[in-house]
Amino acid sequence: MVSSFRVSELQVLLGFAGRNKSGRKHELLLRALHLLRSGCSPAVQIKIKELYRRRYPRTFDGLQDLAALNCDSPVFHESKPMMNMQQPTPLMAPVHPDVQMKSLPFYDVLDVLIKPSSLGTHAGQRYHHEKYFIFALTPQQVREVCISRDFLPGGRRDYMVQIQLRFCLAETSCPQEDNFPNSLCIKVNGKLFPLPGYAPPPKNGVEQKRPGRPLNITSLVRLSSAVPNQIVVTWAPEIGKTYSMSVYLVRQLTSPLLLQRLRMKGIRNPDHSRALIKEKLTADPDSEIATTSLRVSLMCPLGKMRLTVPCRAVTCSHLQCFDAALYLQMNEKKPTWICPVCDKKATYESLIIDGLFMEILNDCTDVDEIKFQEDGTWCPMRPKKETLKVSSSLLSTQYSRHFLRGSY
Repeated sequence: MVSSFRVSELQVLLGFAGRNKSGRKHELLLRALHLLRSGCSPAVQIKIKELYRRRYPRTFDGLQDLAALNCDSPVFHESKPMMNMQQPTPLMAPVHPDVQMKSLPFYDVLDVLIKPSSLGTHAGQRYHHEKYFIFALTPQQVREVCISRDFLPGGRRDYMVQIQLRFCLAETSCPQEDNFPNSLCIKVNGKLFPLPGYAPPPKNGVEQKRPGRPLNITSLVRLSSAVPNQIVVTWAPEIGKTYSMSVYLVRQLTSPLLLQRLRMKGIRNPDHSRALIKEKLTADPDSEIATTSLRVSLMCPLGKMRLTVPCRAVTCSHLQCFDAALYLQMNEKKPTWICPVCDKKATYESLIIDGLFMEILNDCTDVDEIKFQEDGTWCPMRPKKETLKVSSSLLSTQYSRHFLRGSY
């Protein structure tokens, strides 16, 4: 409701409330929305209704009461077409669909600053759409962000506690992955936020899309509890698709911490792997070829080094493990969460440390490959060269003894 006010109406409202009424429209709007968030008195509510009734005399009676604006909520927004100069439509309260974002392993959510809010369209709107969002930080949140600051070379700053902006499809069937609308443009407090580059198109004729990912907007946020922050989102609508936007206060995590959490989940019982081995080596009556053993490497397929923390996803059907520490390090740099053995999804939540491989690595420190038998037992696979050396050494010893005996 307040977001639809013109400059003159905003000035009247702010003057009535005893607030500063000078400045540009976006500054006046920020003050007015901050006034609402800080608690609107009955007199201010009546004044807002009066100003709104003057502008929309025919539609005011059909609107919800001012309480529907949810004055205590940190979110207020405005929606309007950029290229369609039709009569503006009355604005209703922001929509918060029951949308859930997929959790991100390298971030702990500390607080929700803006709940998932629909980037919906209105009748008569075409071309690009624009929406305003307002949020404010509490003194405690400001403190958490500031004390997490780290100064980097070149005068750059980094924060372990961040303000994170996320987009997704407005679907409620399951937790949603990050997904950007077409022709997205974001401004935070009037400054353009640089978006990630476009991904290569999967095939010719397919429109390029930006890879979905969370956006760290901390550097453009006002780290003050006294002044609210404004986000302006511009996008191109798509037929049959509606997007949602949300903002979170998060703490960034490191791969060593995730490895520590994985260890805390415990090591999977070795009997699980033994059962899988027996299942794989059970003779198939319809098959002419029977597999009686399985050879498995103790080297990580990622770094070509010996495994230290053998793991795989519970969704994987293979026995081969990869090193958890290296896998987490690689996903910290570029999160893909793809199993290096079978190329299928291996999310952090699905990772397990294999107890049988832990036993093997501890018991057998001088080999890089083992062989599993039908009954679940295993034996080391030593290189042929090593076997030949042992055989040659044994023959040489026997020959020397025979020669010495013959010389007496």
